[in-house]
Amino acid sequence: MSGSILLGIFWHFVGAASAACFYAPFKQVKNWSWETMWSLGGFFSWIILPWTVSYLLLPDFWAYYGSFSFATLMPVFLFGAMWGIGNINYGLTMRYLGMSLGIGIAIGVTLIIGTLMTPVLQGKFDLLLTTSGGQMTLLGVAIAVVGVGIVSYAGLLKERALGIQAEEFDLKKGLILAVMCGIFSAGMSFAMDAAKPMHQAAEQVGVSPLYVALPSYVVIMGGGAIVNLGFCFVRLAVKSNLSIKADLSVAKKLLITNALFSILGGAMWYFQFFFYAWGHANVPEQYGYMSWMLHMSFYVLCGGIVGLLLKEWIGVGRKPVRILCLGCLVIILAANIVGMGMAS
Repeated sequence: MSGSILLGIFWHFVGAASAACFYAPFKQVKNWSWETMWSLGGFFSWIILPWTVSYLLLPDFWAYYGSFSFATLMPVFLFGAMWGIGNINYGLTMRYLGMSLGIGIAIGVTLIIGTLMTPVLQGKFDLLLTTSGGQMTLLGVAIAVVGVGIVSYAGLLKERALGIQAEEFDLKKGLILAVMCGIFSAGMSFAMDAAKPMHQAAEQVGVSPLYVALPSYVVIMGGGAIVNLGFCFVRLAVKSNLSIKADLSVAKKLLITNALFSILGGAMWYFQFFFYAWGHANVPEQYGYMSWMLHMSFYVLCGGIVGLLLKEWIGVGRKPVRILCLGCLVIILAANIVGMGMAS
């Protein structure tokens, strides 16, 4: 396995670790509605940081985006909006299925669709079936899905041991939302593929290959921002039990603390894709769609590791922890198999 591929896998792991930890600051926000907290964090994640980073990278910010046709930008934007819809469904999935079952189904679906639909849309799926490298990467995807399932089962045992239940458990509704979440969240993978002309243009104006994907985030996350912020603002406007005025009327010290934690959570959410771009840059171009598989499987892996470090598994018994460790090892095995497939 080449050093570049190993580095790509490492950066995908770093990005996934940031994703696995991003909600920790949000948990420190007090006396604010979820909508206000999510809007502020999202504003920094989807608008401020992508625009700022791109402005610093590009020699002429406005000329760069003005050089693309509507036909080039629109699919990138729409796939970003698709990813934004997945974000909303993700939260609703947790509501009706609980964390472990919801994450397992949603991540499993988005891992499969986001990874395999790209070569299907490109008309290159036959290469996965007829080449040794393709067959090995397919095997890695299958093993990753198994690993996600094992980790999710461990989480389900943990929730049962701790007496944690879904907020409004509804298996039918939850399964539908989980599948929708998986499908729509894969929009980020599709958006990155559609944004290849933007990546090439960034390299042509002197942006390092390590950073060429970052300017496309202005358009991708712009689509996600409109969906997420629109959803939050509508709820704040029409729900009688929600009030942004009341959220902003808390004591000044708490207001500042809440704002800082929300911004930190949003920044961590953005940096998962910052390092995703670094990892993607080190993956061979013909296997670029494997970036999504690495990101999503590492997301589940890092979530398990973070839970252990935060002592969330204390008191659940040995069996769930052993199953969690087994699932993490299976995901690590899957990443290695995919890496060897890309290198062959």
